[in-house]
Amino acid sequence: MSNNNRLNSIRRYILLSLTLLIATGLSWFAVSWPLSKSLSTVSVIEDEVAPQDILAPHAVSYVSEVLTEQKREEAAESVAEIYTNSDTAVARQQLKQLREALNFVETVRQDQYATPEQKLTDLTTLEGIRLASETAPAILALSDVRWQSVRQEAIVVLEQVMRRTIREYELEQARQNVPSRVSLSLPEEEVKIVSEIVAAFVLPNSFYSEEQTEIARQQAREEASPVTRSIAAGETILRRGEIVGAIDIEALEQVGLMTSYGDLETRAGVIALVFLMAVLIVLFFRAYPKLTYQAKKLILLTSLYIVFLGLGRLAITGHVVIPYLFPVAAYSLIVSVLIDRKTALFTTIPLAVLMAYGLPNPLDLTLYYAIGGIIGVLALRRPQRIAAYIPVGSFIAVSGATIVAAYRVLTPGTDMQGLLTLLGASVFYGAASAGLTILIEYTLAPLLGLTTTLQLMELTRPDHPLLQYLLREAPGTYQHTLQMSNLVEQAAERIGANSLLARVGALYHDVGKAKLASFYVENQIPGQLNTHDELDPIESAHYIIQHVPAGVKLAREYKIPKRIHDFILEHHGTSLTSYQYTQALNQADGDETKVDISDFRYPGPRPQSVETALVMLADGSEAYARAKRPDNEKDLRSMVKEIVDKQVGSGQLDDTPLTLKDLSTIIDSFTATLKGTYHSRVDYPEVKQKHSASEGADTVPVAGQAVTPDKDA
Repeated sequence: MSNNNRLNSIRRYILLSLTLLIATGLSWFAVSWPLSKSLSTVSVIEDEVAPQDILAPHAVSYVSEVLTEQKREEAAESVAEIYTNSDTAVARQQLKQLREALNFVETVRQDQYATPEQKLTDLTTLEGIRLASETAPAILALSDVRWQSVRQEAIVVLEQVMRRTIREYELEQARQNVPSRVSLSLPEEEVKIVSEIVAAFVLPNSFYSEEQTEIARQQAREEASPVTRSIAAGETILRRGEIVGAIDIEALEQVGLMTSYGDLETRAGVIALVFLMAVLIVLFFRAYPKLTYQAKKLILLTSLYIVFLGLGRLAITGHVVIPYLFPVAAYSLIVSVLIDRKTALFTTIPLAVLMAYGLPNPLDLTLYYAIGGIIGVLALRRPQRIAAYIPVGSFIAVSGATIVAAYRVLTPGTDMQGLLTLLGASVFYGAASAGLTILIEYTLAPLLGLTTTLQLMELTRPDHPLLQYLLREAPGTYQHTLQMSNLVEQAAERIGANSLLARVGALYHDVGKAKLASFYVENQIPGQLNTHDELDPIESAHYIIQHVPAGVKLAREYKIPKRIHDFILEHHGTSLTSYQYTQALNQADGDETKVDISDFRYPGPRPQSVETALVMLADGSEAYARAKRPDNEKDLRSMVKEIVDKQVGSGQLDDTPLTLKDLSTIIDSFTATLKGTYHSRVDYPEVKQKHSASEGADTVPVAGQAVTPDKDA
């Protein structure tokens, strides 16, 4: 036995390892291949000549960083240079230097010991002034009165000139304008002297501020609004022979024709991400290993994951709107229905990450896929009902629209038309996810032995061949199953079980009785000999138990889904045919050693699901109520509780997830339903006739009279 366990364990690990390796490799291929296929076959390099015409494969609208930067630079360049205000200190300094120069000239003029030649030589050494060759003699030739006039006028003119703002680039113009400032009362010769002296002392008094100019230009850059560029599908991005510019490279990147997939760094990024997602899934299965023991479900999960990832990447890569249309959330719903909710919730995350990798706006797409799938799984209740998928699709659509609005509103340059398009895509996304789930569920469910809603609805039709066979051969059993179906359906609704599955299971759980209908009390006519009276207890028990394998055989002949077989096998569990067992004990004078209890025990197994457990409990409760016909609700409830307690005490419900709260709810439901079925009847009295001639006439019922209940009604 230990060798078999070890061999099974080795096989299991080999299967898991191969599944993981294959899934990882196919995931890498699914992410990588669509990217490589979306590349342009033309290699273009900036500032070189385009070898051929390149057209946009699809429409796109994006915020152009190149154009935005150009606009920012233009805005900055349009800002004029900023200069400081006029500095009066410069004017004072220049006036001081002018006075010193004039004093020096005055000293030279008054030097009685210097010769005219010496005086000319001294004037050429005048600091800050380079007098023309004819100006120096003219200054020396002026009389003292005229010199004083020239001197005074020079100070006045310099003061007037320096009061105005003079920048470096305006200096020459300011010096040229000095003659216009000189008083018109002076002779032309003196105007020339004043102009030459003053011009030498005119300097800029307003200076360029690099700091303030840069601040203003930076502000202009920041105030420049982003530039959105729209490219129509089929629009020519580059023409053959044109020089490739930065704006062309950007456009090619936006339409997916310049994806840098060929870079080693990007390839390594894909490998690393796929490996990380594989590690996450391995850790999940280590924490929750139940699925690893179910090879069929594990293979189905892997197949769904790879198919959705591969088809999704192939369909959405290189497109703008299609990523928001592809129903990724259908994967989460399908896994939740066909496998389990926990696996669906966890595997949705790596699928969303890999699906959005390398695409424009990967963050919002990842959340779009992940949150939509998770919300869909959490919102899905009673997946056996097609109507349950309508609110699920709505939840997925609303979550997708919310994410689109939240992220697109924050994106500069988002246009209203594009936003409305994506919101509409979100609605389609939710509806397509729900619809695709229903389609795939009904396609794949038979592979796992699951029963679809349509199959169950078909099985509930009264004209189903097997139900018709049961009605003809065992009408009492047929009526019993109808009452059972109502009983379990109401209880299943209350505890959140699959009510439709429970109803169908109740309809077919006793179909085996149709083979030997007369051996079962509900098909026996009152007053006739009971077939079991002539049989010994073991043979009688054999015929009673025989309806279980006979029912499975009939179910196979009529191609009833395997899930319904469970109800036939489990509705008695491993309990005993207590009546026959008691008879056998009485015949053996109570000696249990003389009685083989296995001859009286149903083959089982015990109920494995809530729905089959409901049928077991309802079977006993309905039969007991039909036989005992309790007079009031209190007795009815006590009877139902007795049946439930008996099954719990015998361990028949140990393999089901039923809780004490569920059992209490089931008792309440059974009591309410049975009360309406086996209620007291009014025994209508006959109307007394006045004339004897009317004794043979029909009696007329009179309602409203309290009488003893009719037990046979």
